[in-house]
Amino acid sequence: MLKVQALRMPMRRITLMLALTWSLGIAAAVIGAQILSAQQAPDPRVADLIQAGKVRVGLGLGSPPVAIKDPVTGELRGPAWDVARALAARIGIGLLPVEYPRPGAVMEGVRANAWDVALLGIDPSRAAEVDFSPPYLQYDLTYAVPVGSAIRYVADVDLPGVRVAVPRGDISDLRLSRMLKRAELVRVNTIAAVFDLLRTGNADVCGGTRPGLLEELARLPGFRVLEDRFGVILVAMVVPKGHAERLAYISDFIEEAKASGLVQRTIERAGLRGVQVAPPGNPSTR
Repeated sequence: MLKVQALRMPMRRITLMLALTWSLGIAAAVIGAQILSAQQAPDPRVADLIQAGKVRVGLGLGSPPVAIKDPVTGELRGPAWDVARALAARIGIGLLPVEYPRPGAVMEGVRANAWDVALLGIDPSRAAEVDFSPPYLQYDLTYAVPVGSAIRYVADVDLPGVRVAVPRGDISDLRLSRMLKRAELVRVNTIAAVFDLLRTGNADVCGGTRPGLLEELARLPGFRVLEDRFGVILVAMVVPKGHAERLAYISDFIEEAKASGLVQRTIERAGLRGVQVAPPGNPSTR
């Protein structure tokens, strides 16, 4: 009898130990699942984009520092497109480009709720409708003129009778509309049309970004780009007004993209001249 009781005691202990082990295992599994869930939890700042499963990105085509579309293959390339793809990958959703014929035309999409984020030059005239992230690129605004032109410096442009071609609503148009007092601005709807005016003699000067002018004039002999500048453009991601949480998420993303070298790689991939990574922080708001 004593032997039987002696045998029963260890069995009870074993049963208790097994039960305890099983309970601990379940608890560990639950805790582990909670931790995993927390690690994979979507960022609430972009919950609406995650629910939609995609981010609609406004892209103004035709400017090399922004985005170019291959007329044969339809392939998009350029820093804005690369940065947009990186944003969608970071959130873990799809990317839907919303294309416009020039960067300035992207602002038309704000009123139609056509895009969730866009990539544009920072300008105070746009601040009533959109909010800007910290900039990720910077480059000069300047002029291109025929080789034989008497215009040598930016200061030579603002004279009576000088016709300055610009893409309508683009950053060069916005800046020069405030700056020029005597020269005449000639606005057209595409970047290609700007160079057509210059080539045919229907404009004396064209305003634009230094990298864009350099790339275009490499294919258009007989013209030159001025050495000085009439402004510096800072390019940022923008969101429509009323999306402060989305802006905070995107601002964090932009700073990470600059610090990690991603933005520098997009510049090198596009083979751009005269383009730099913007400094850390947000100088546009200082």
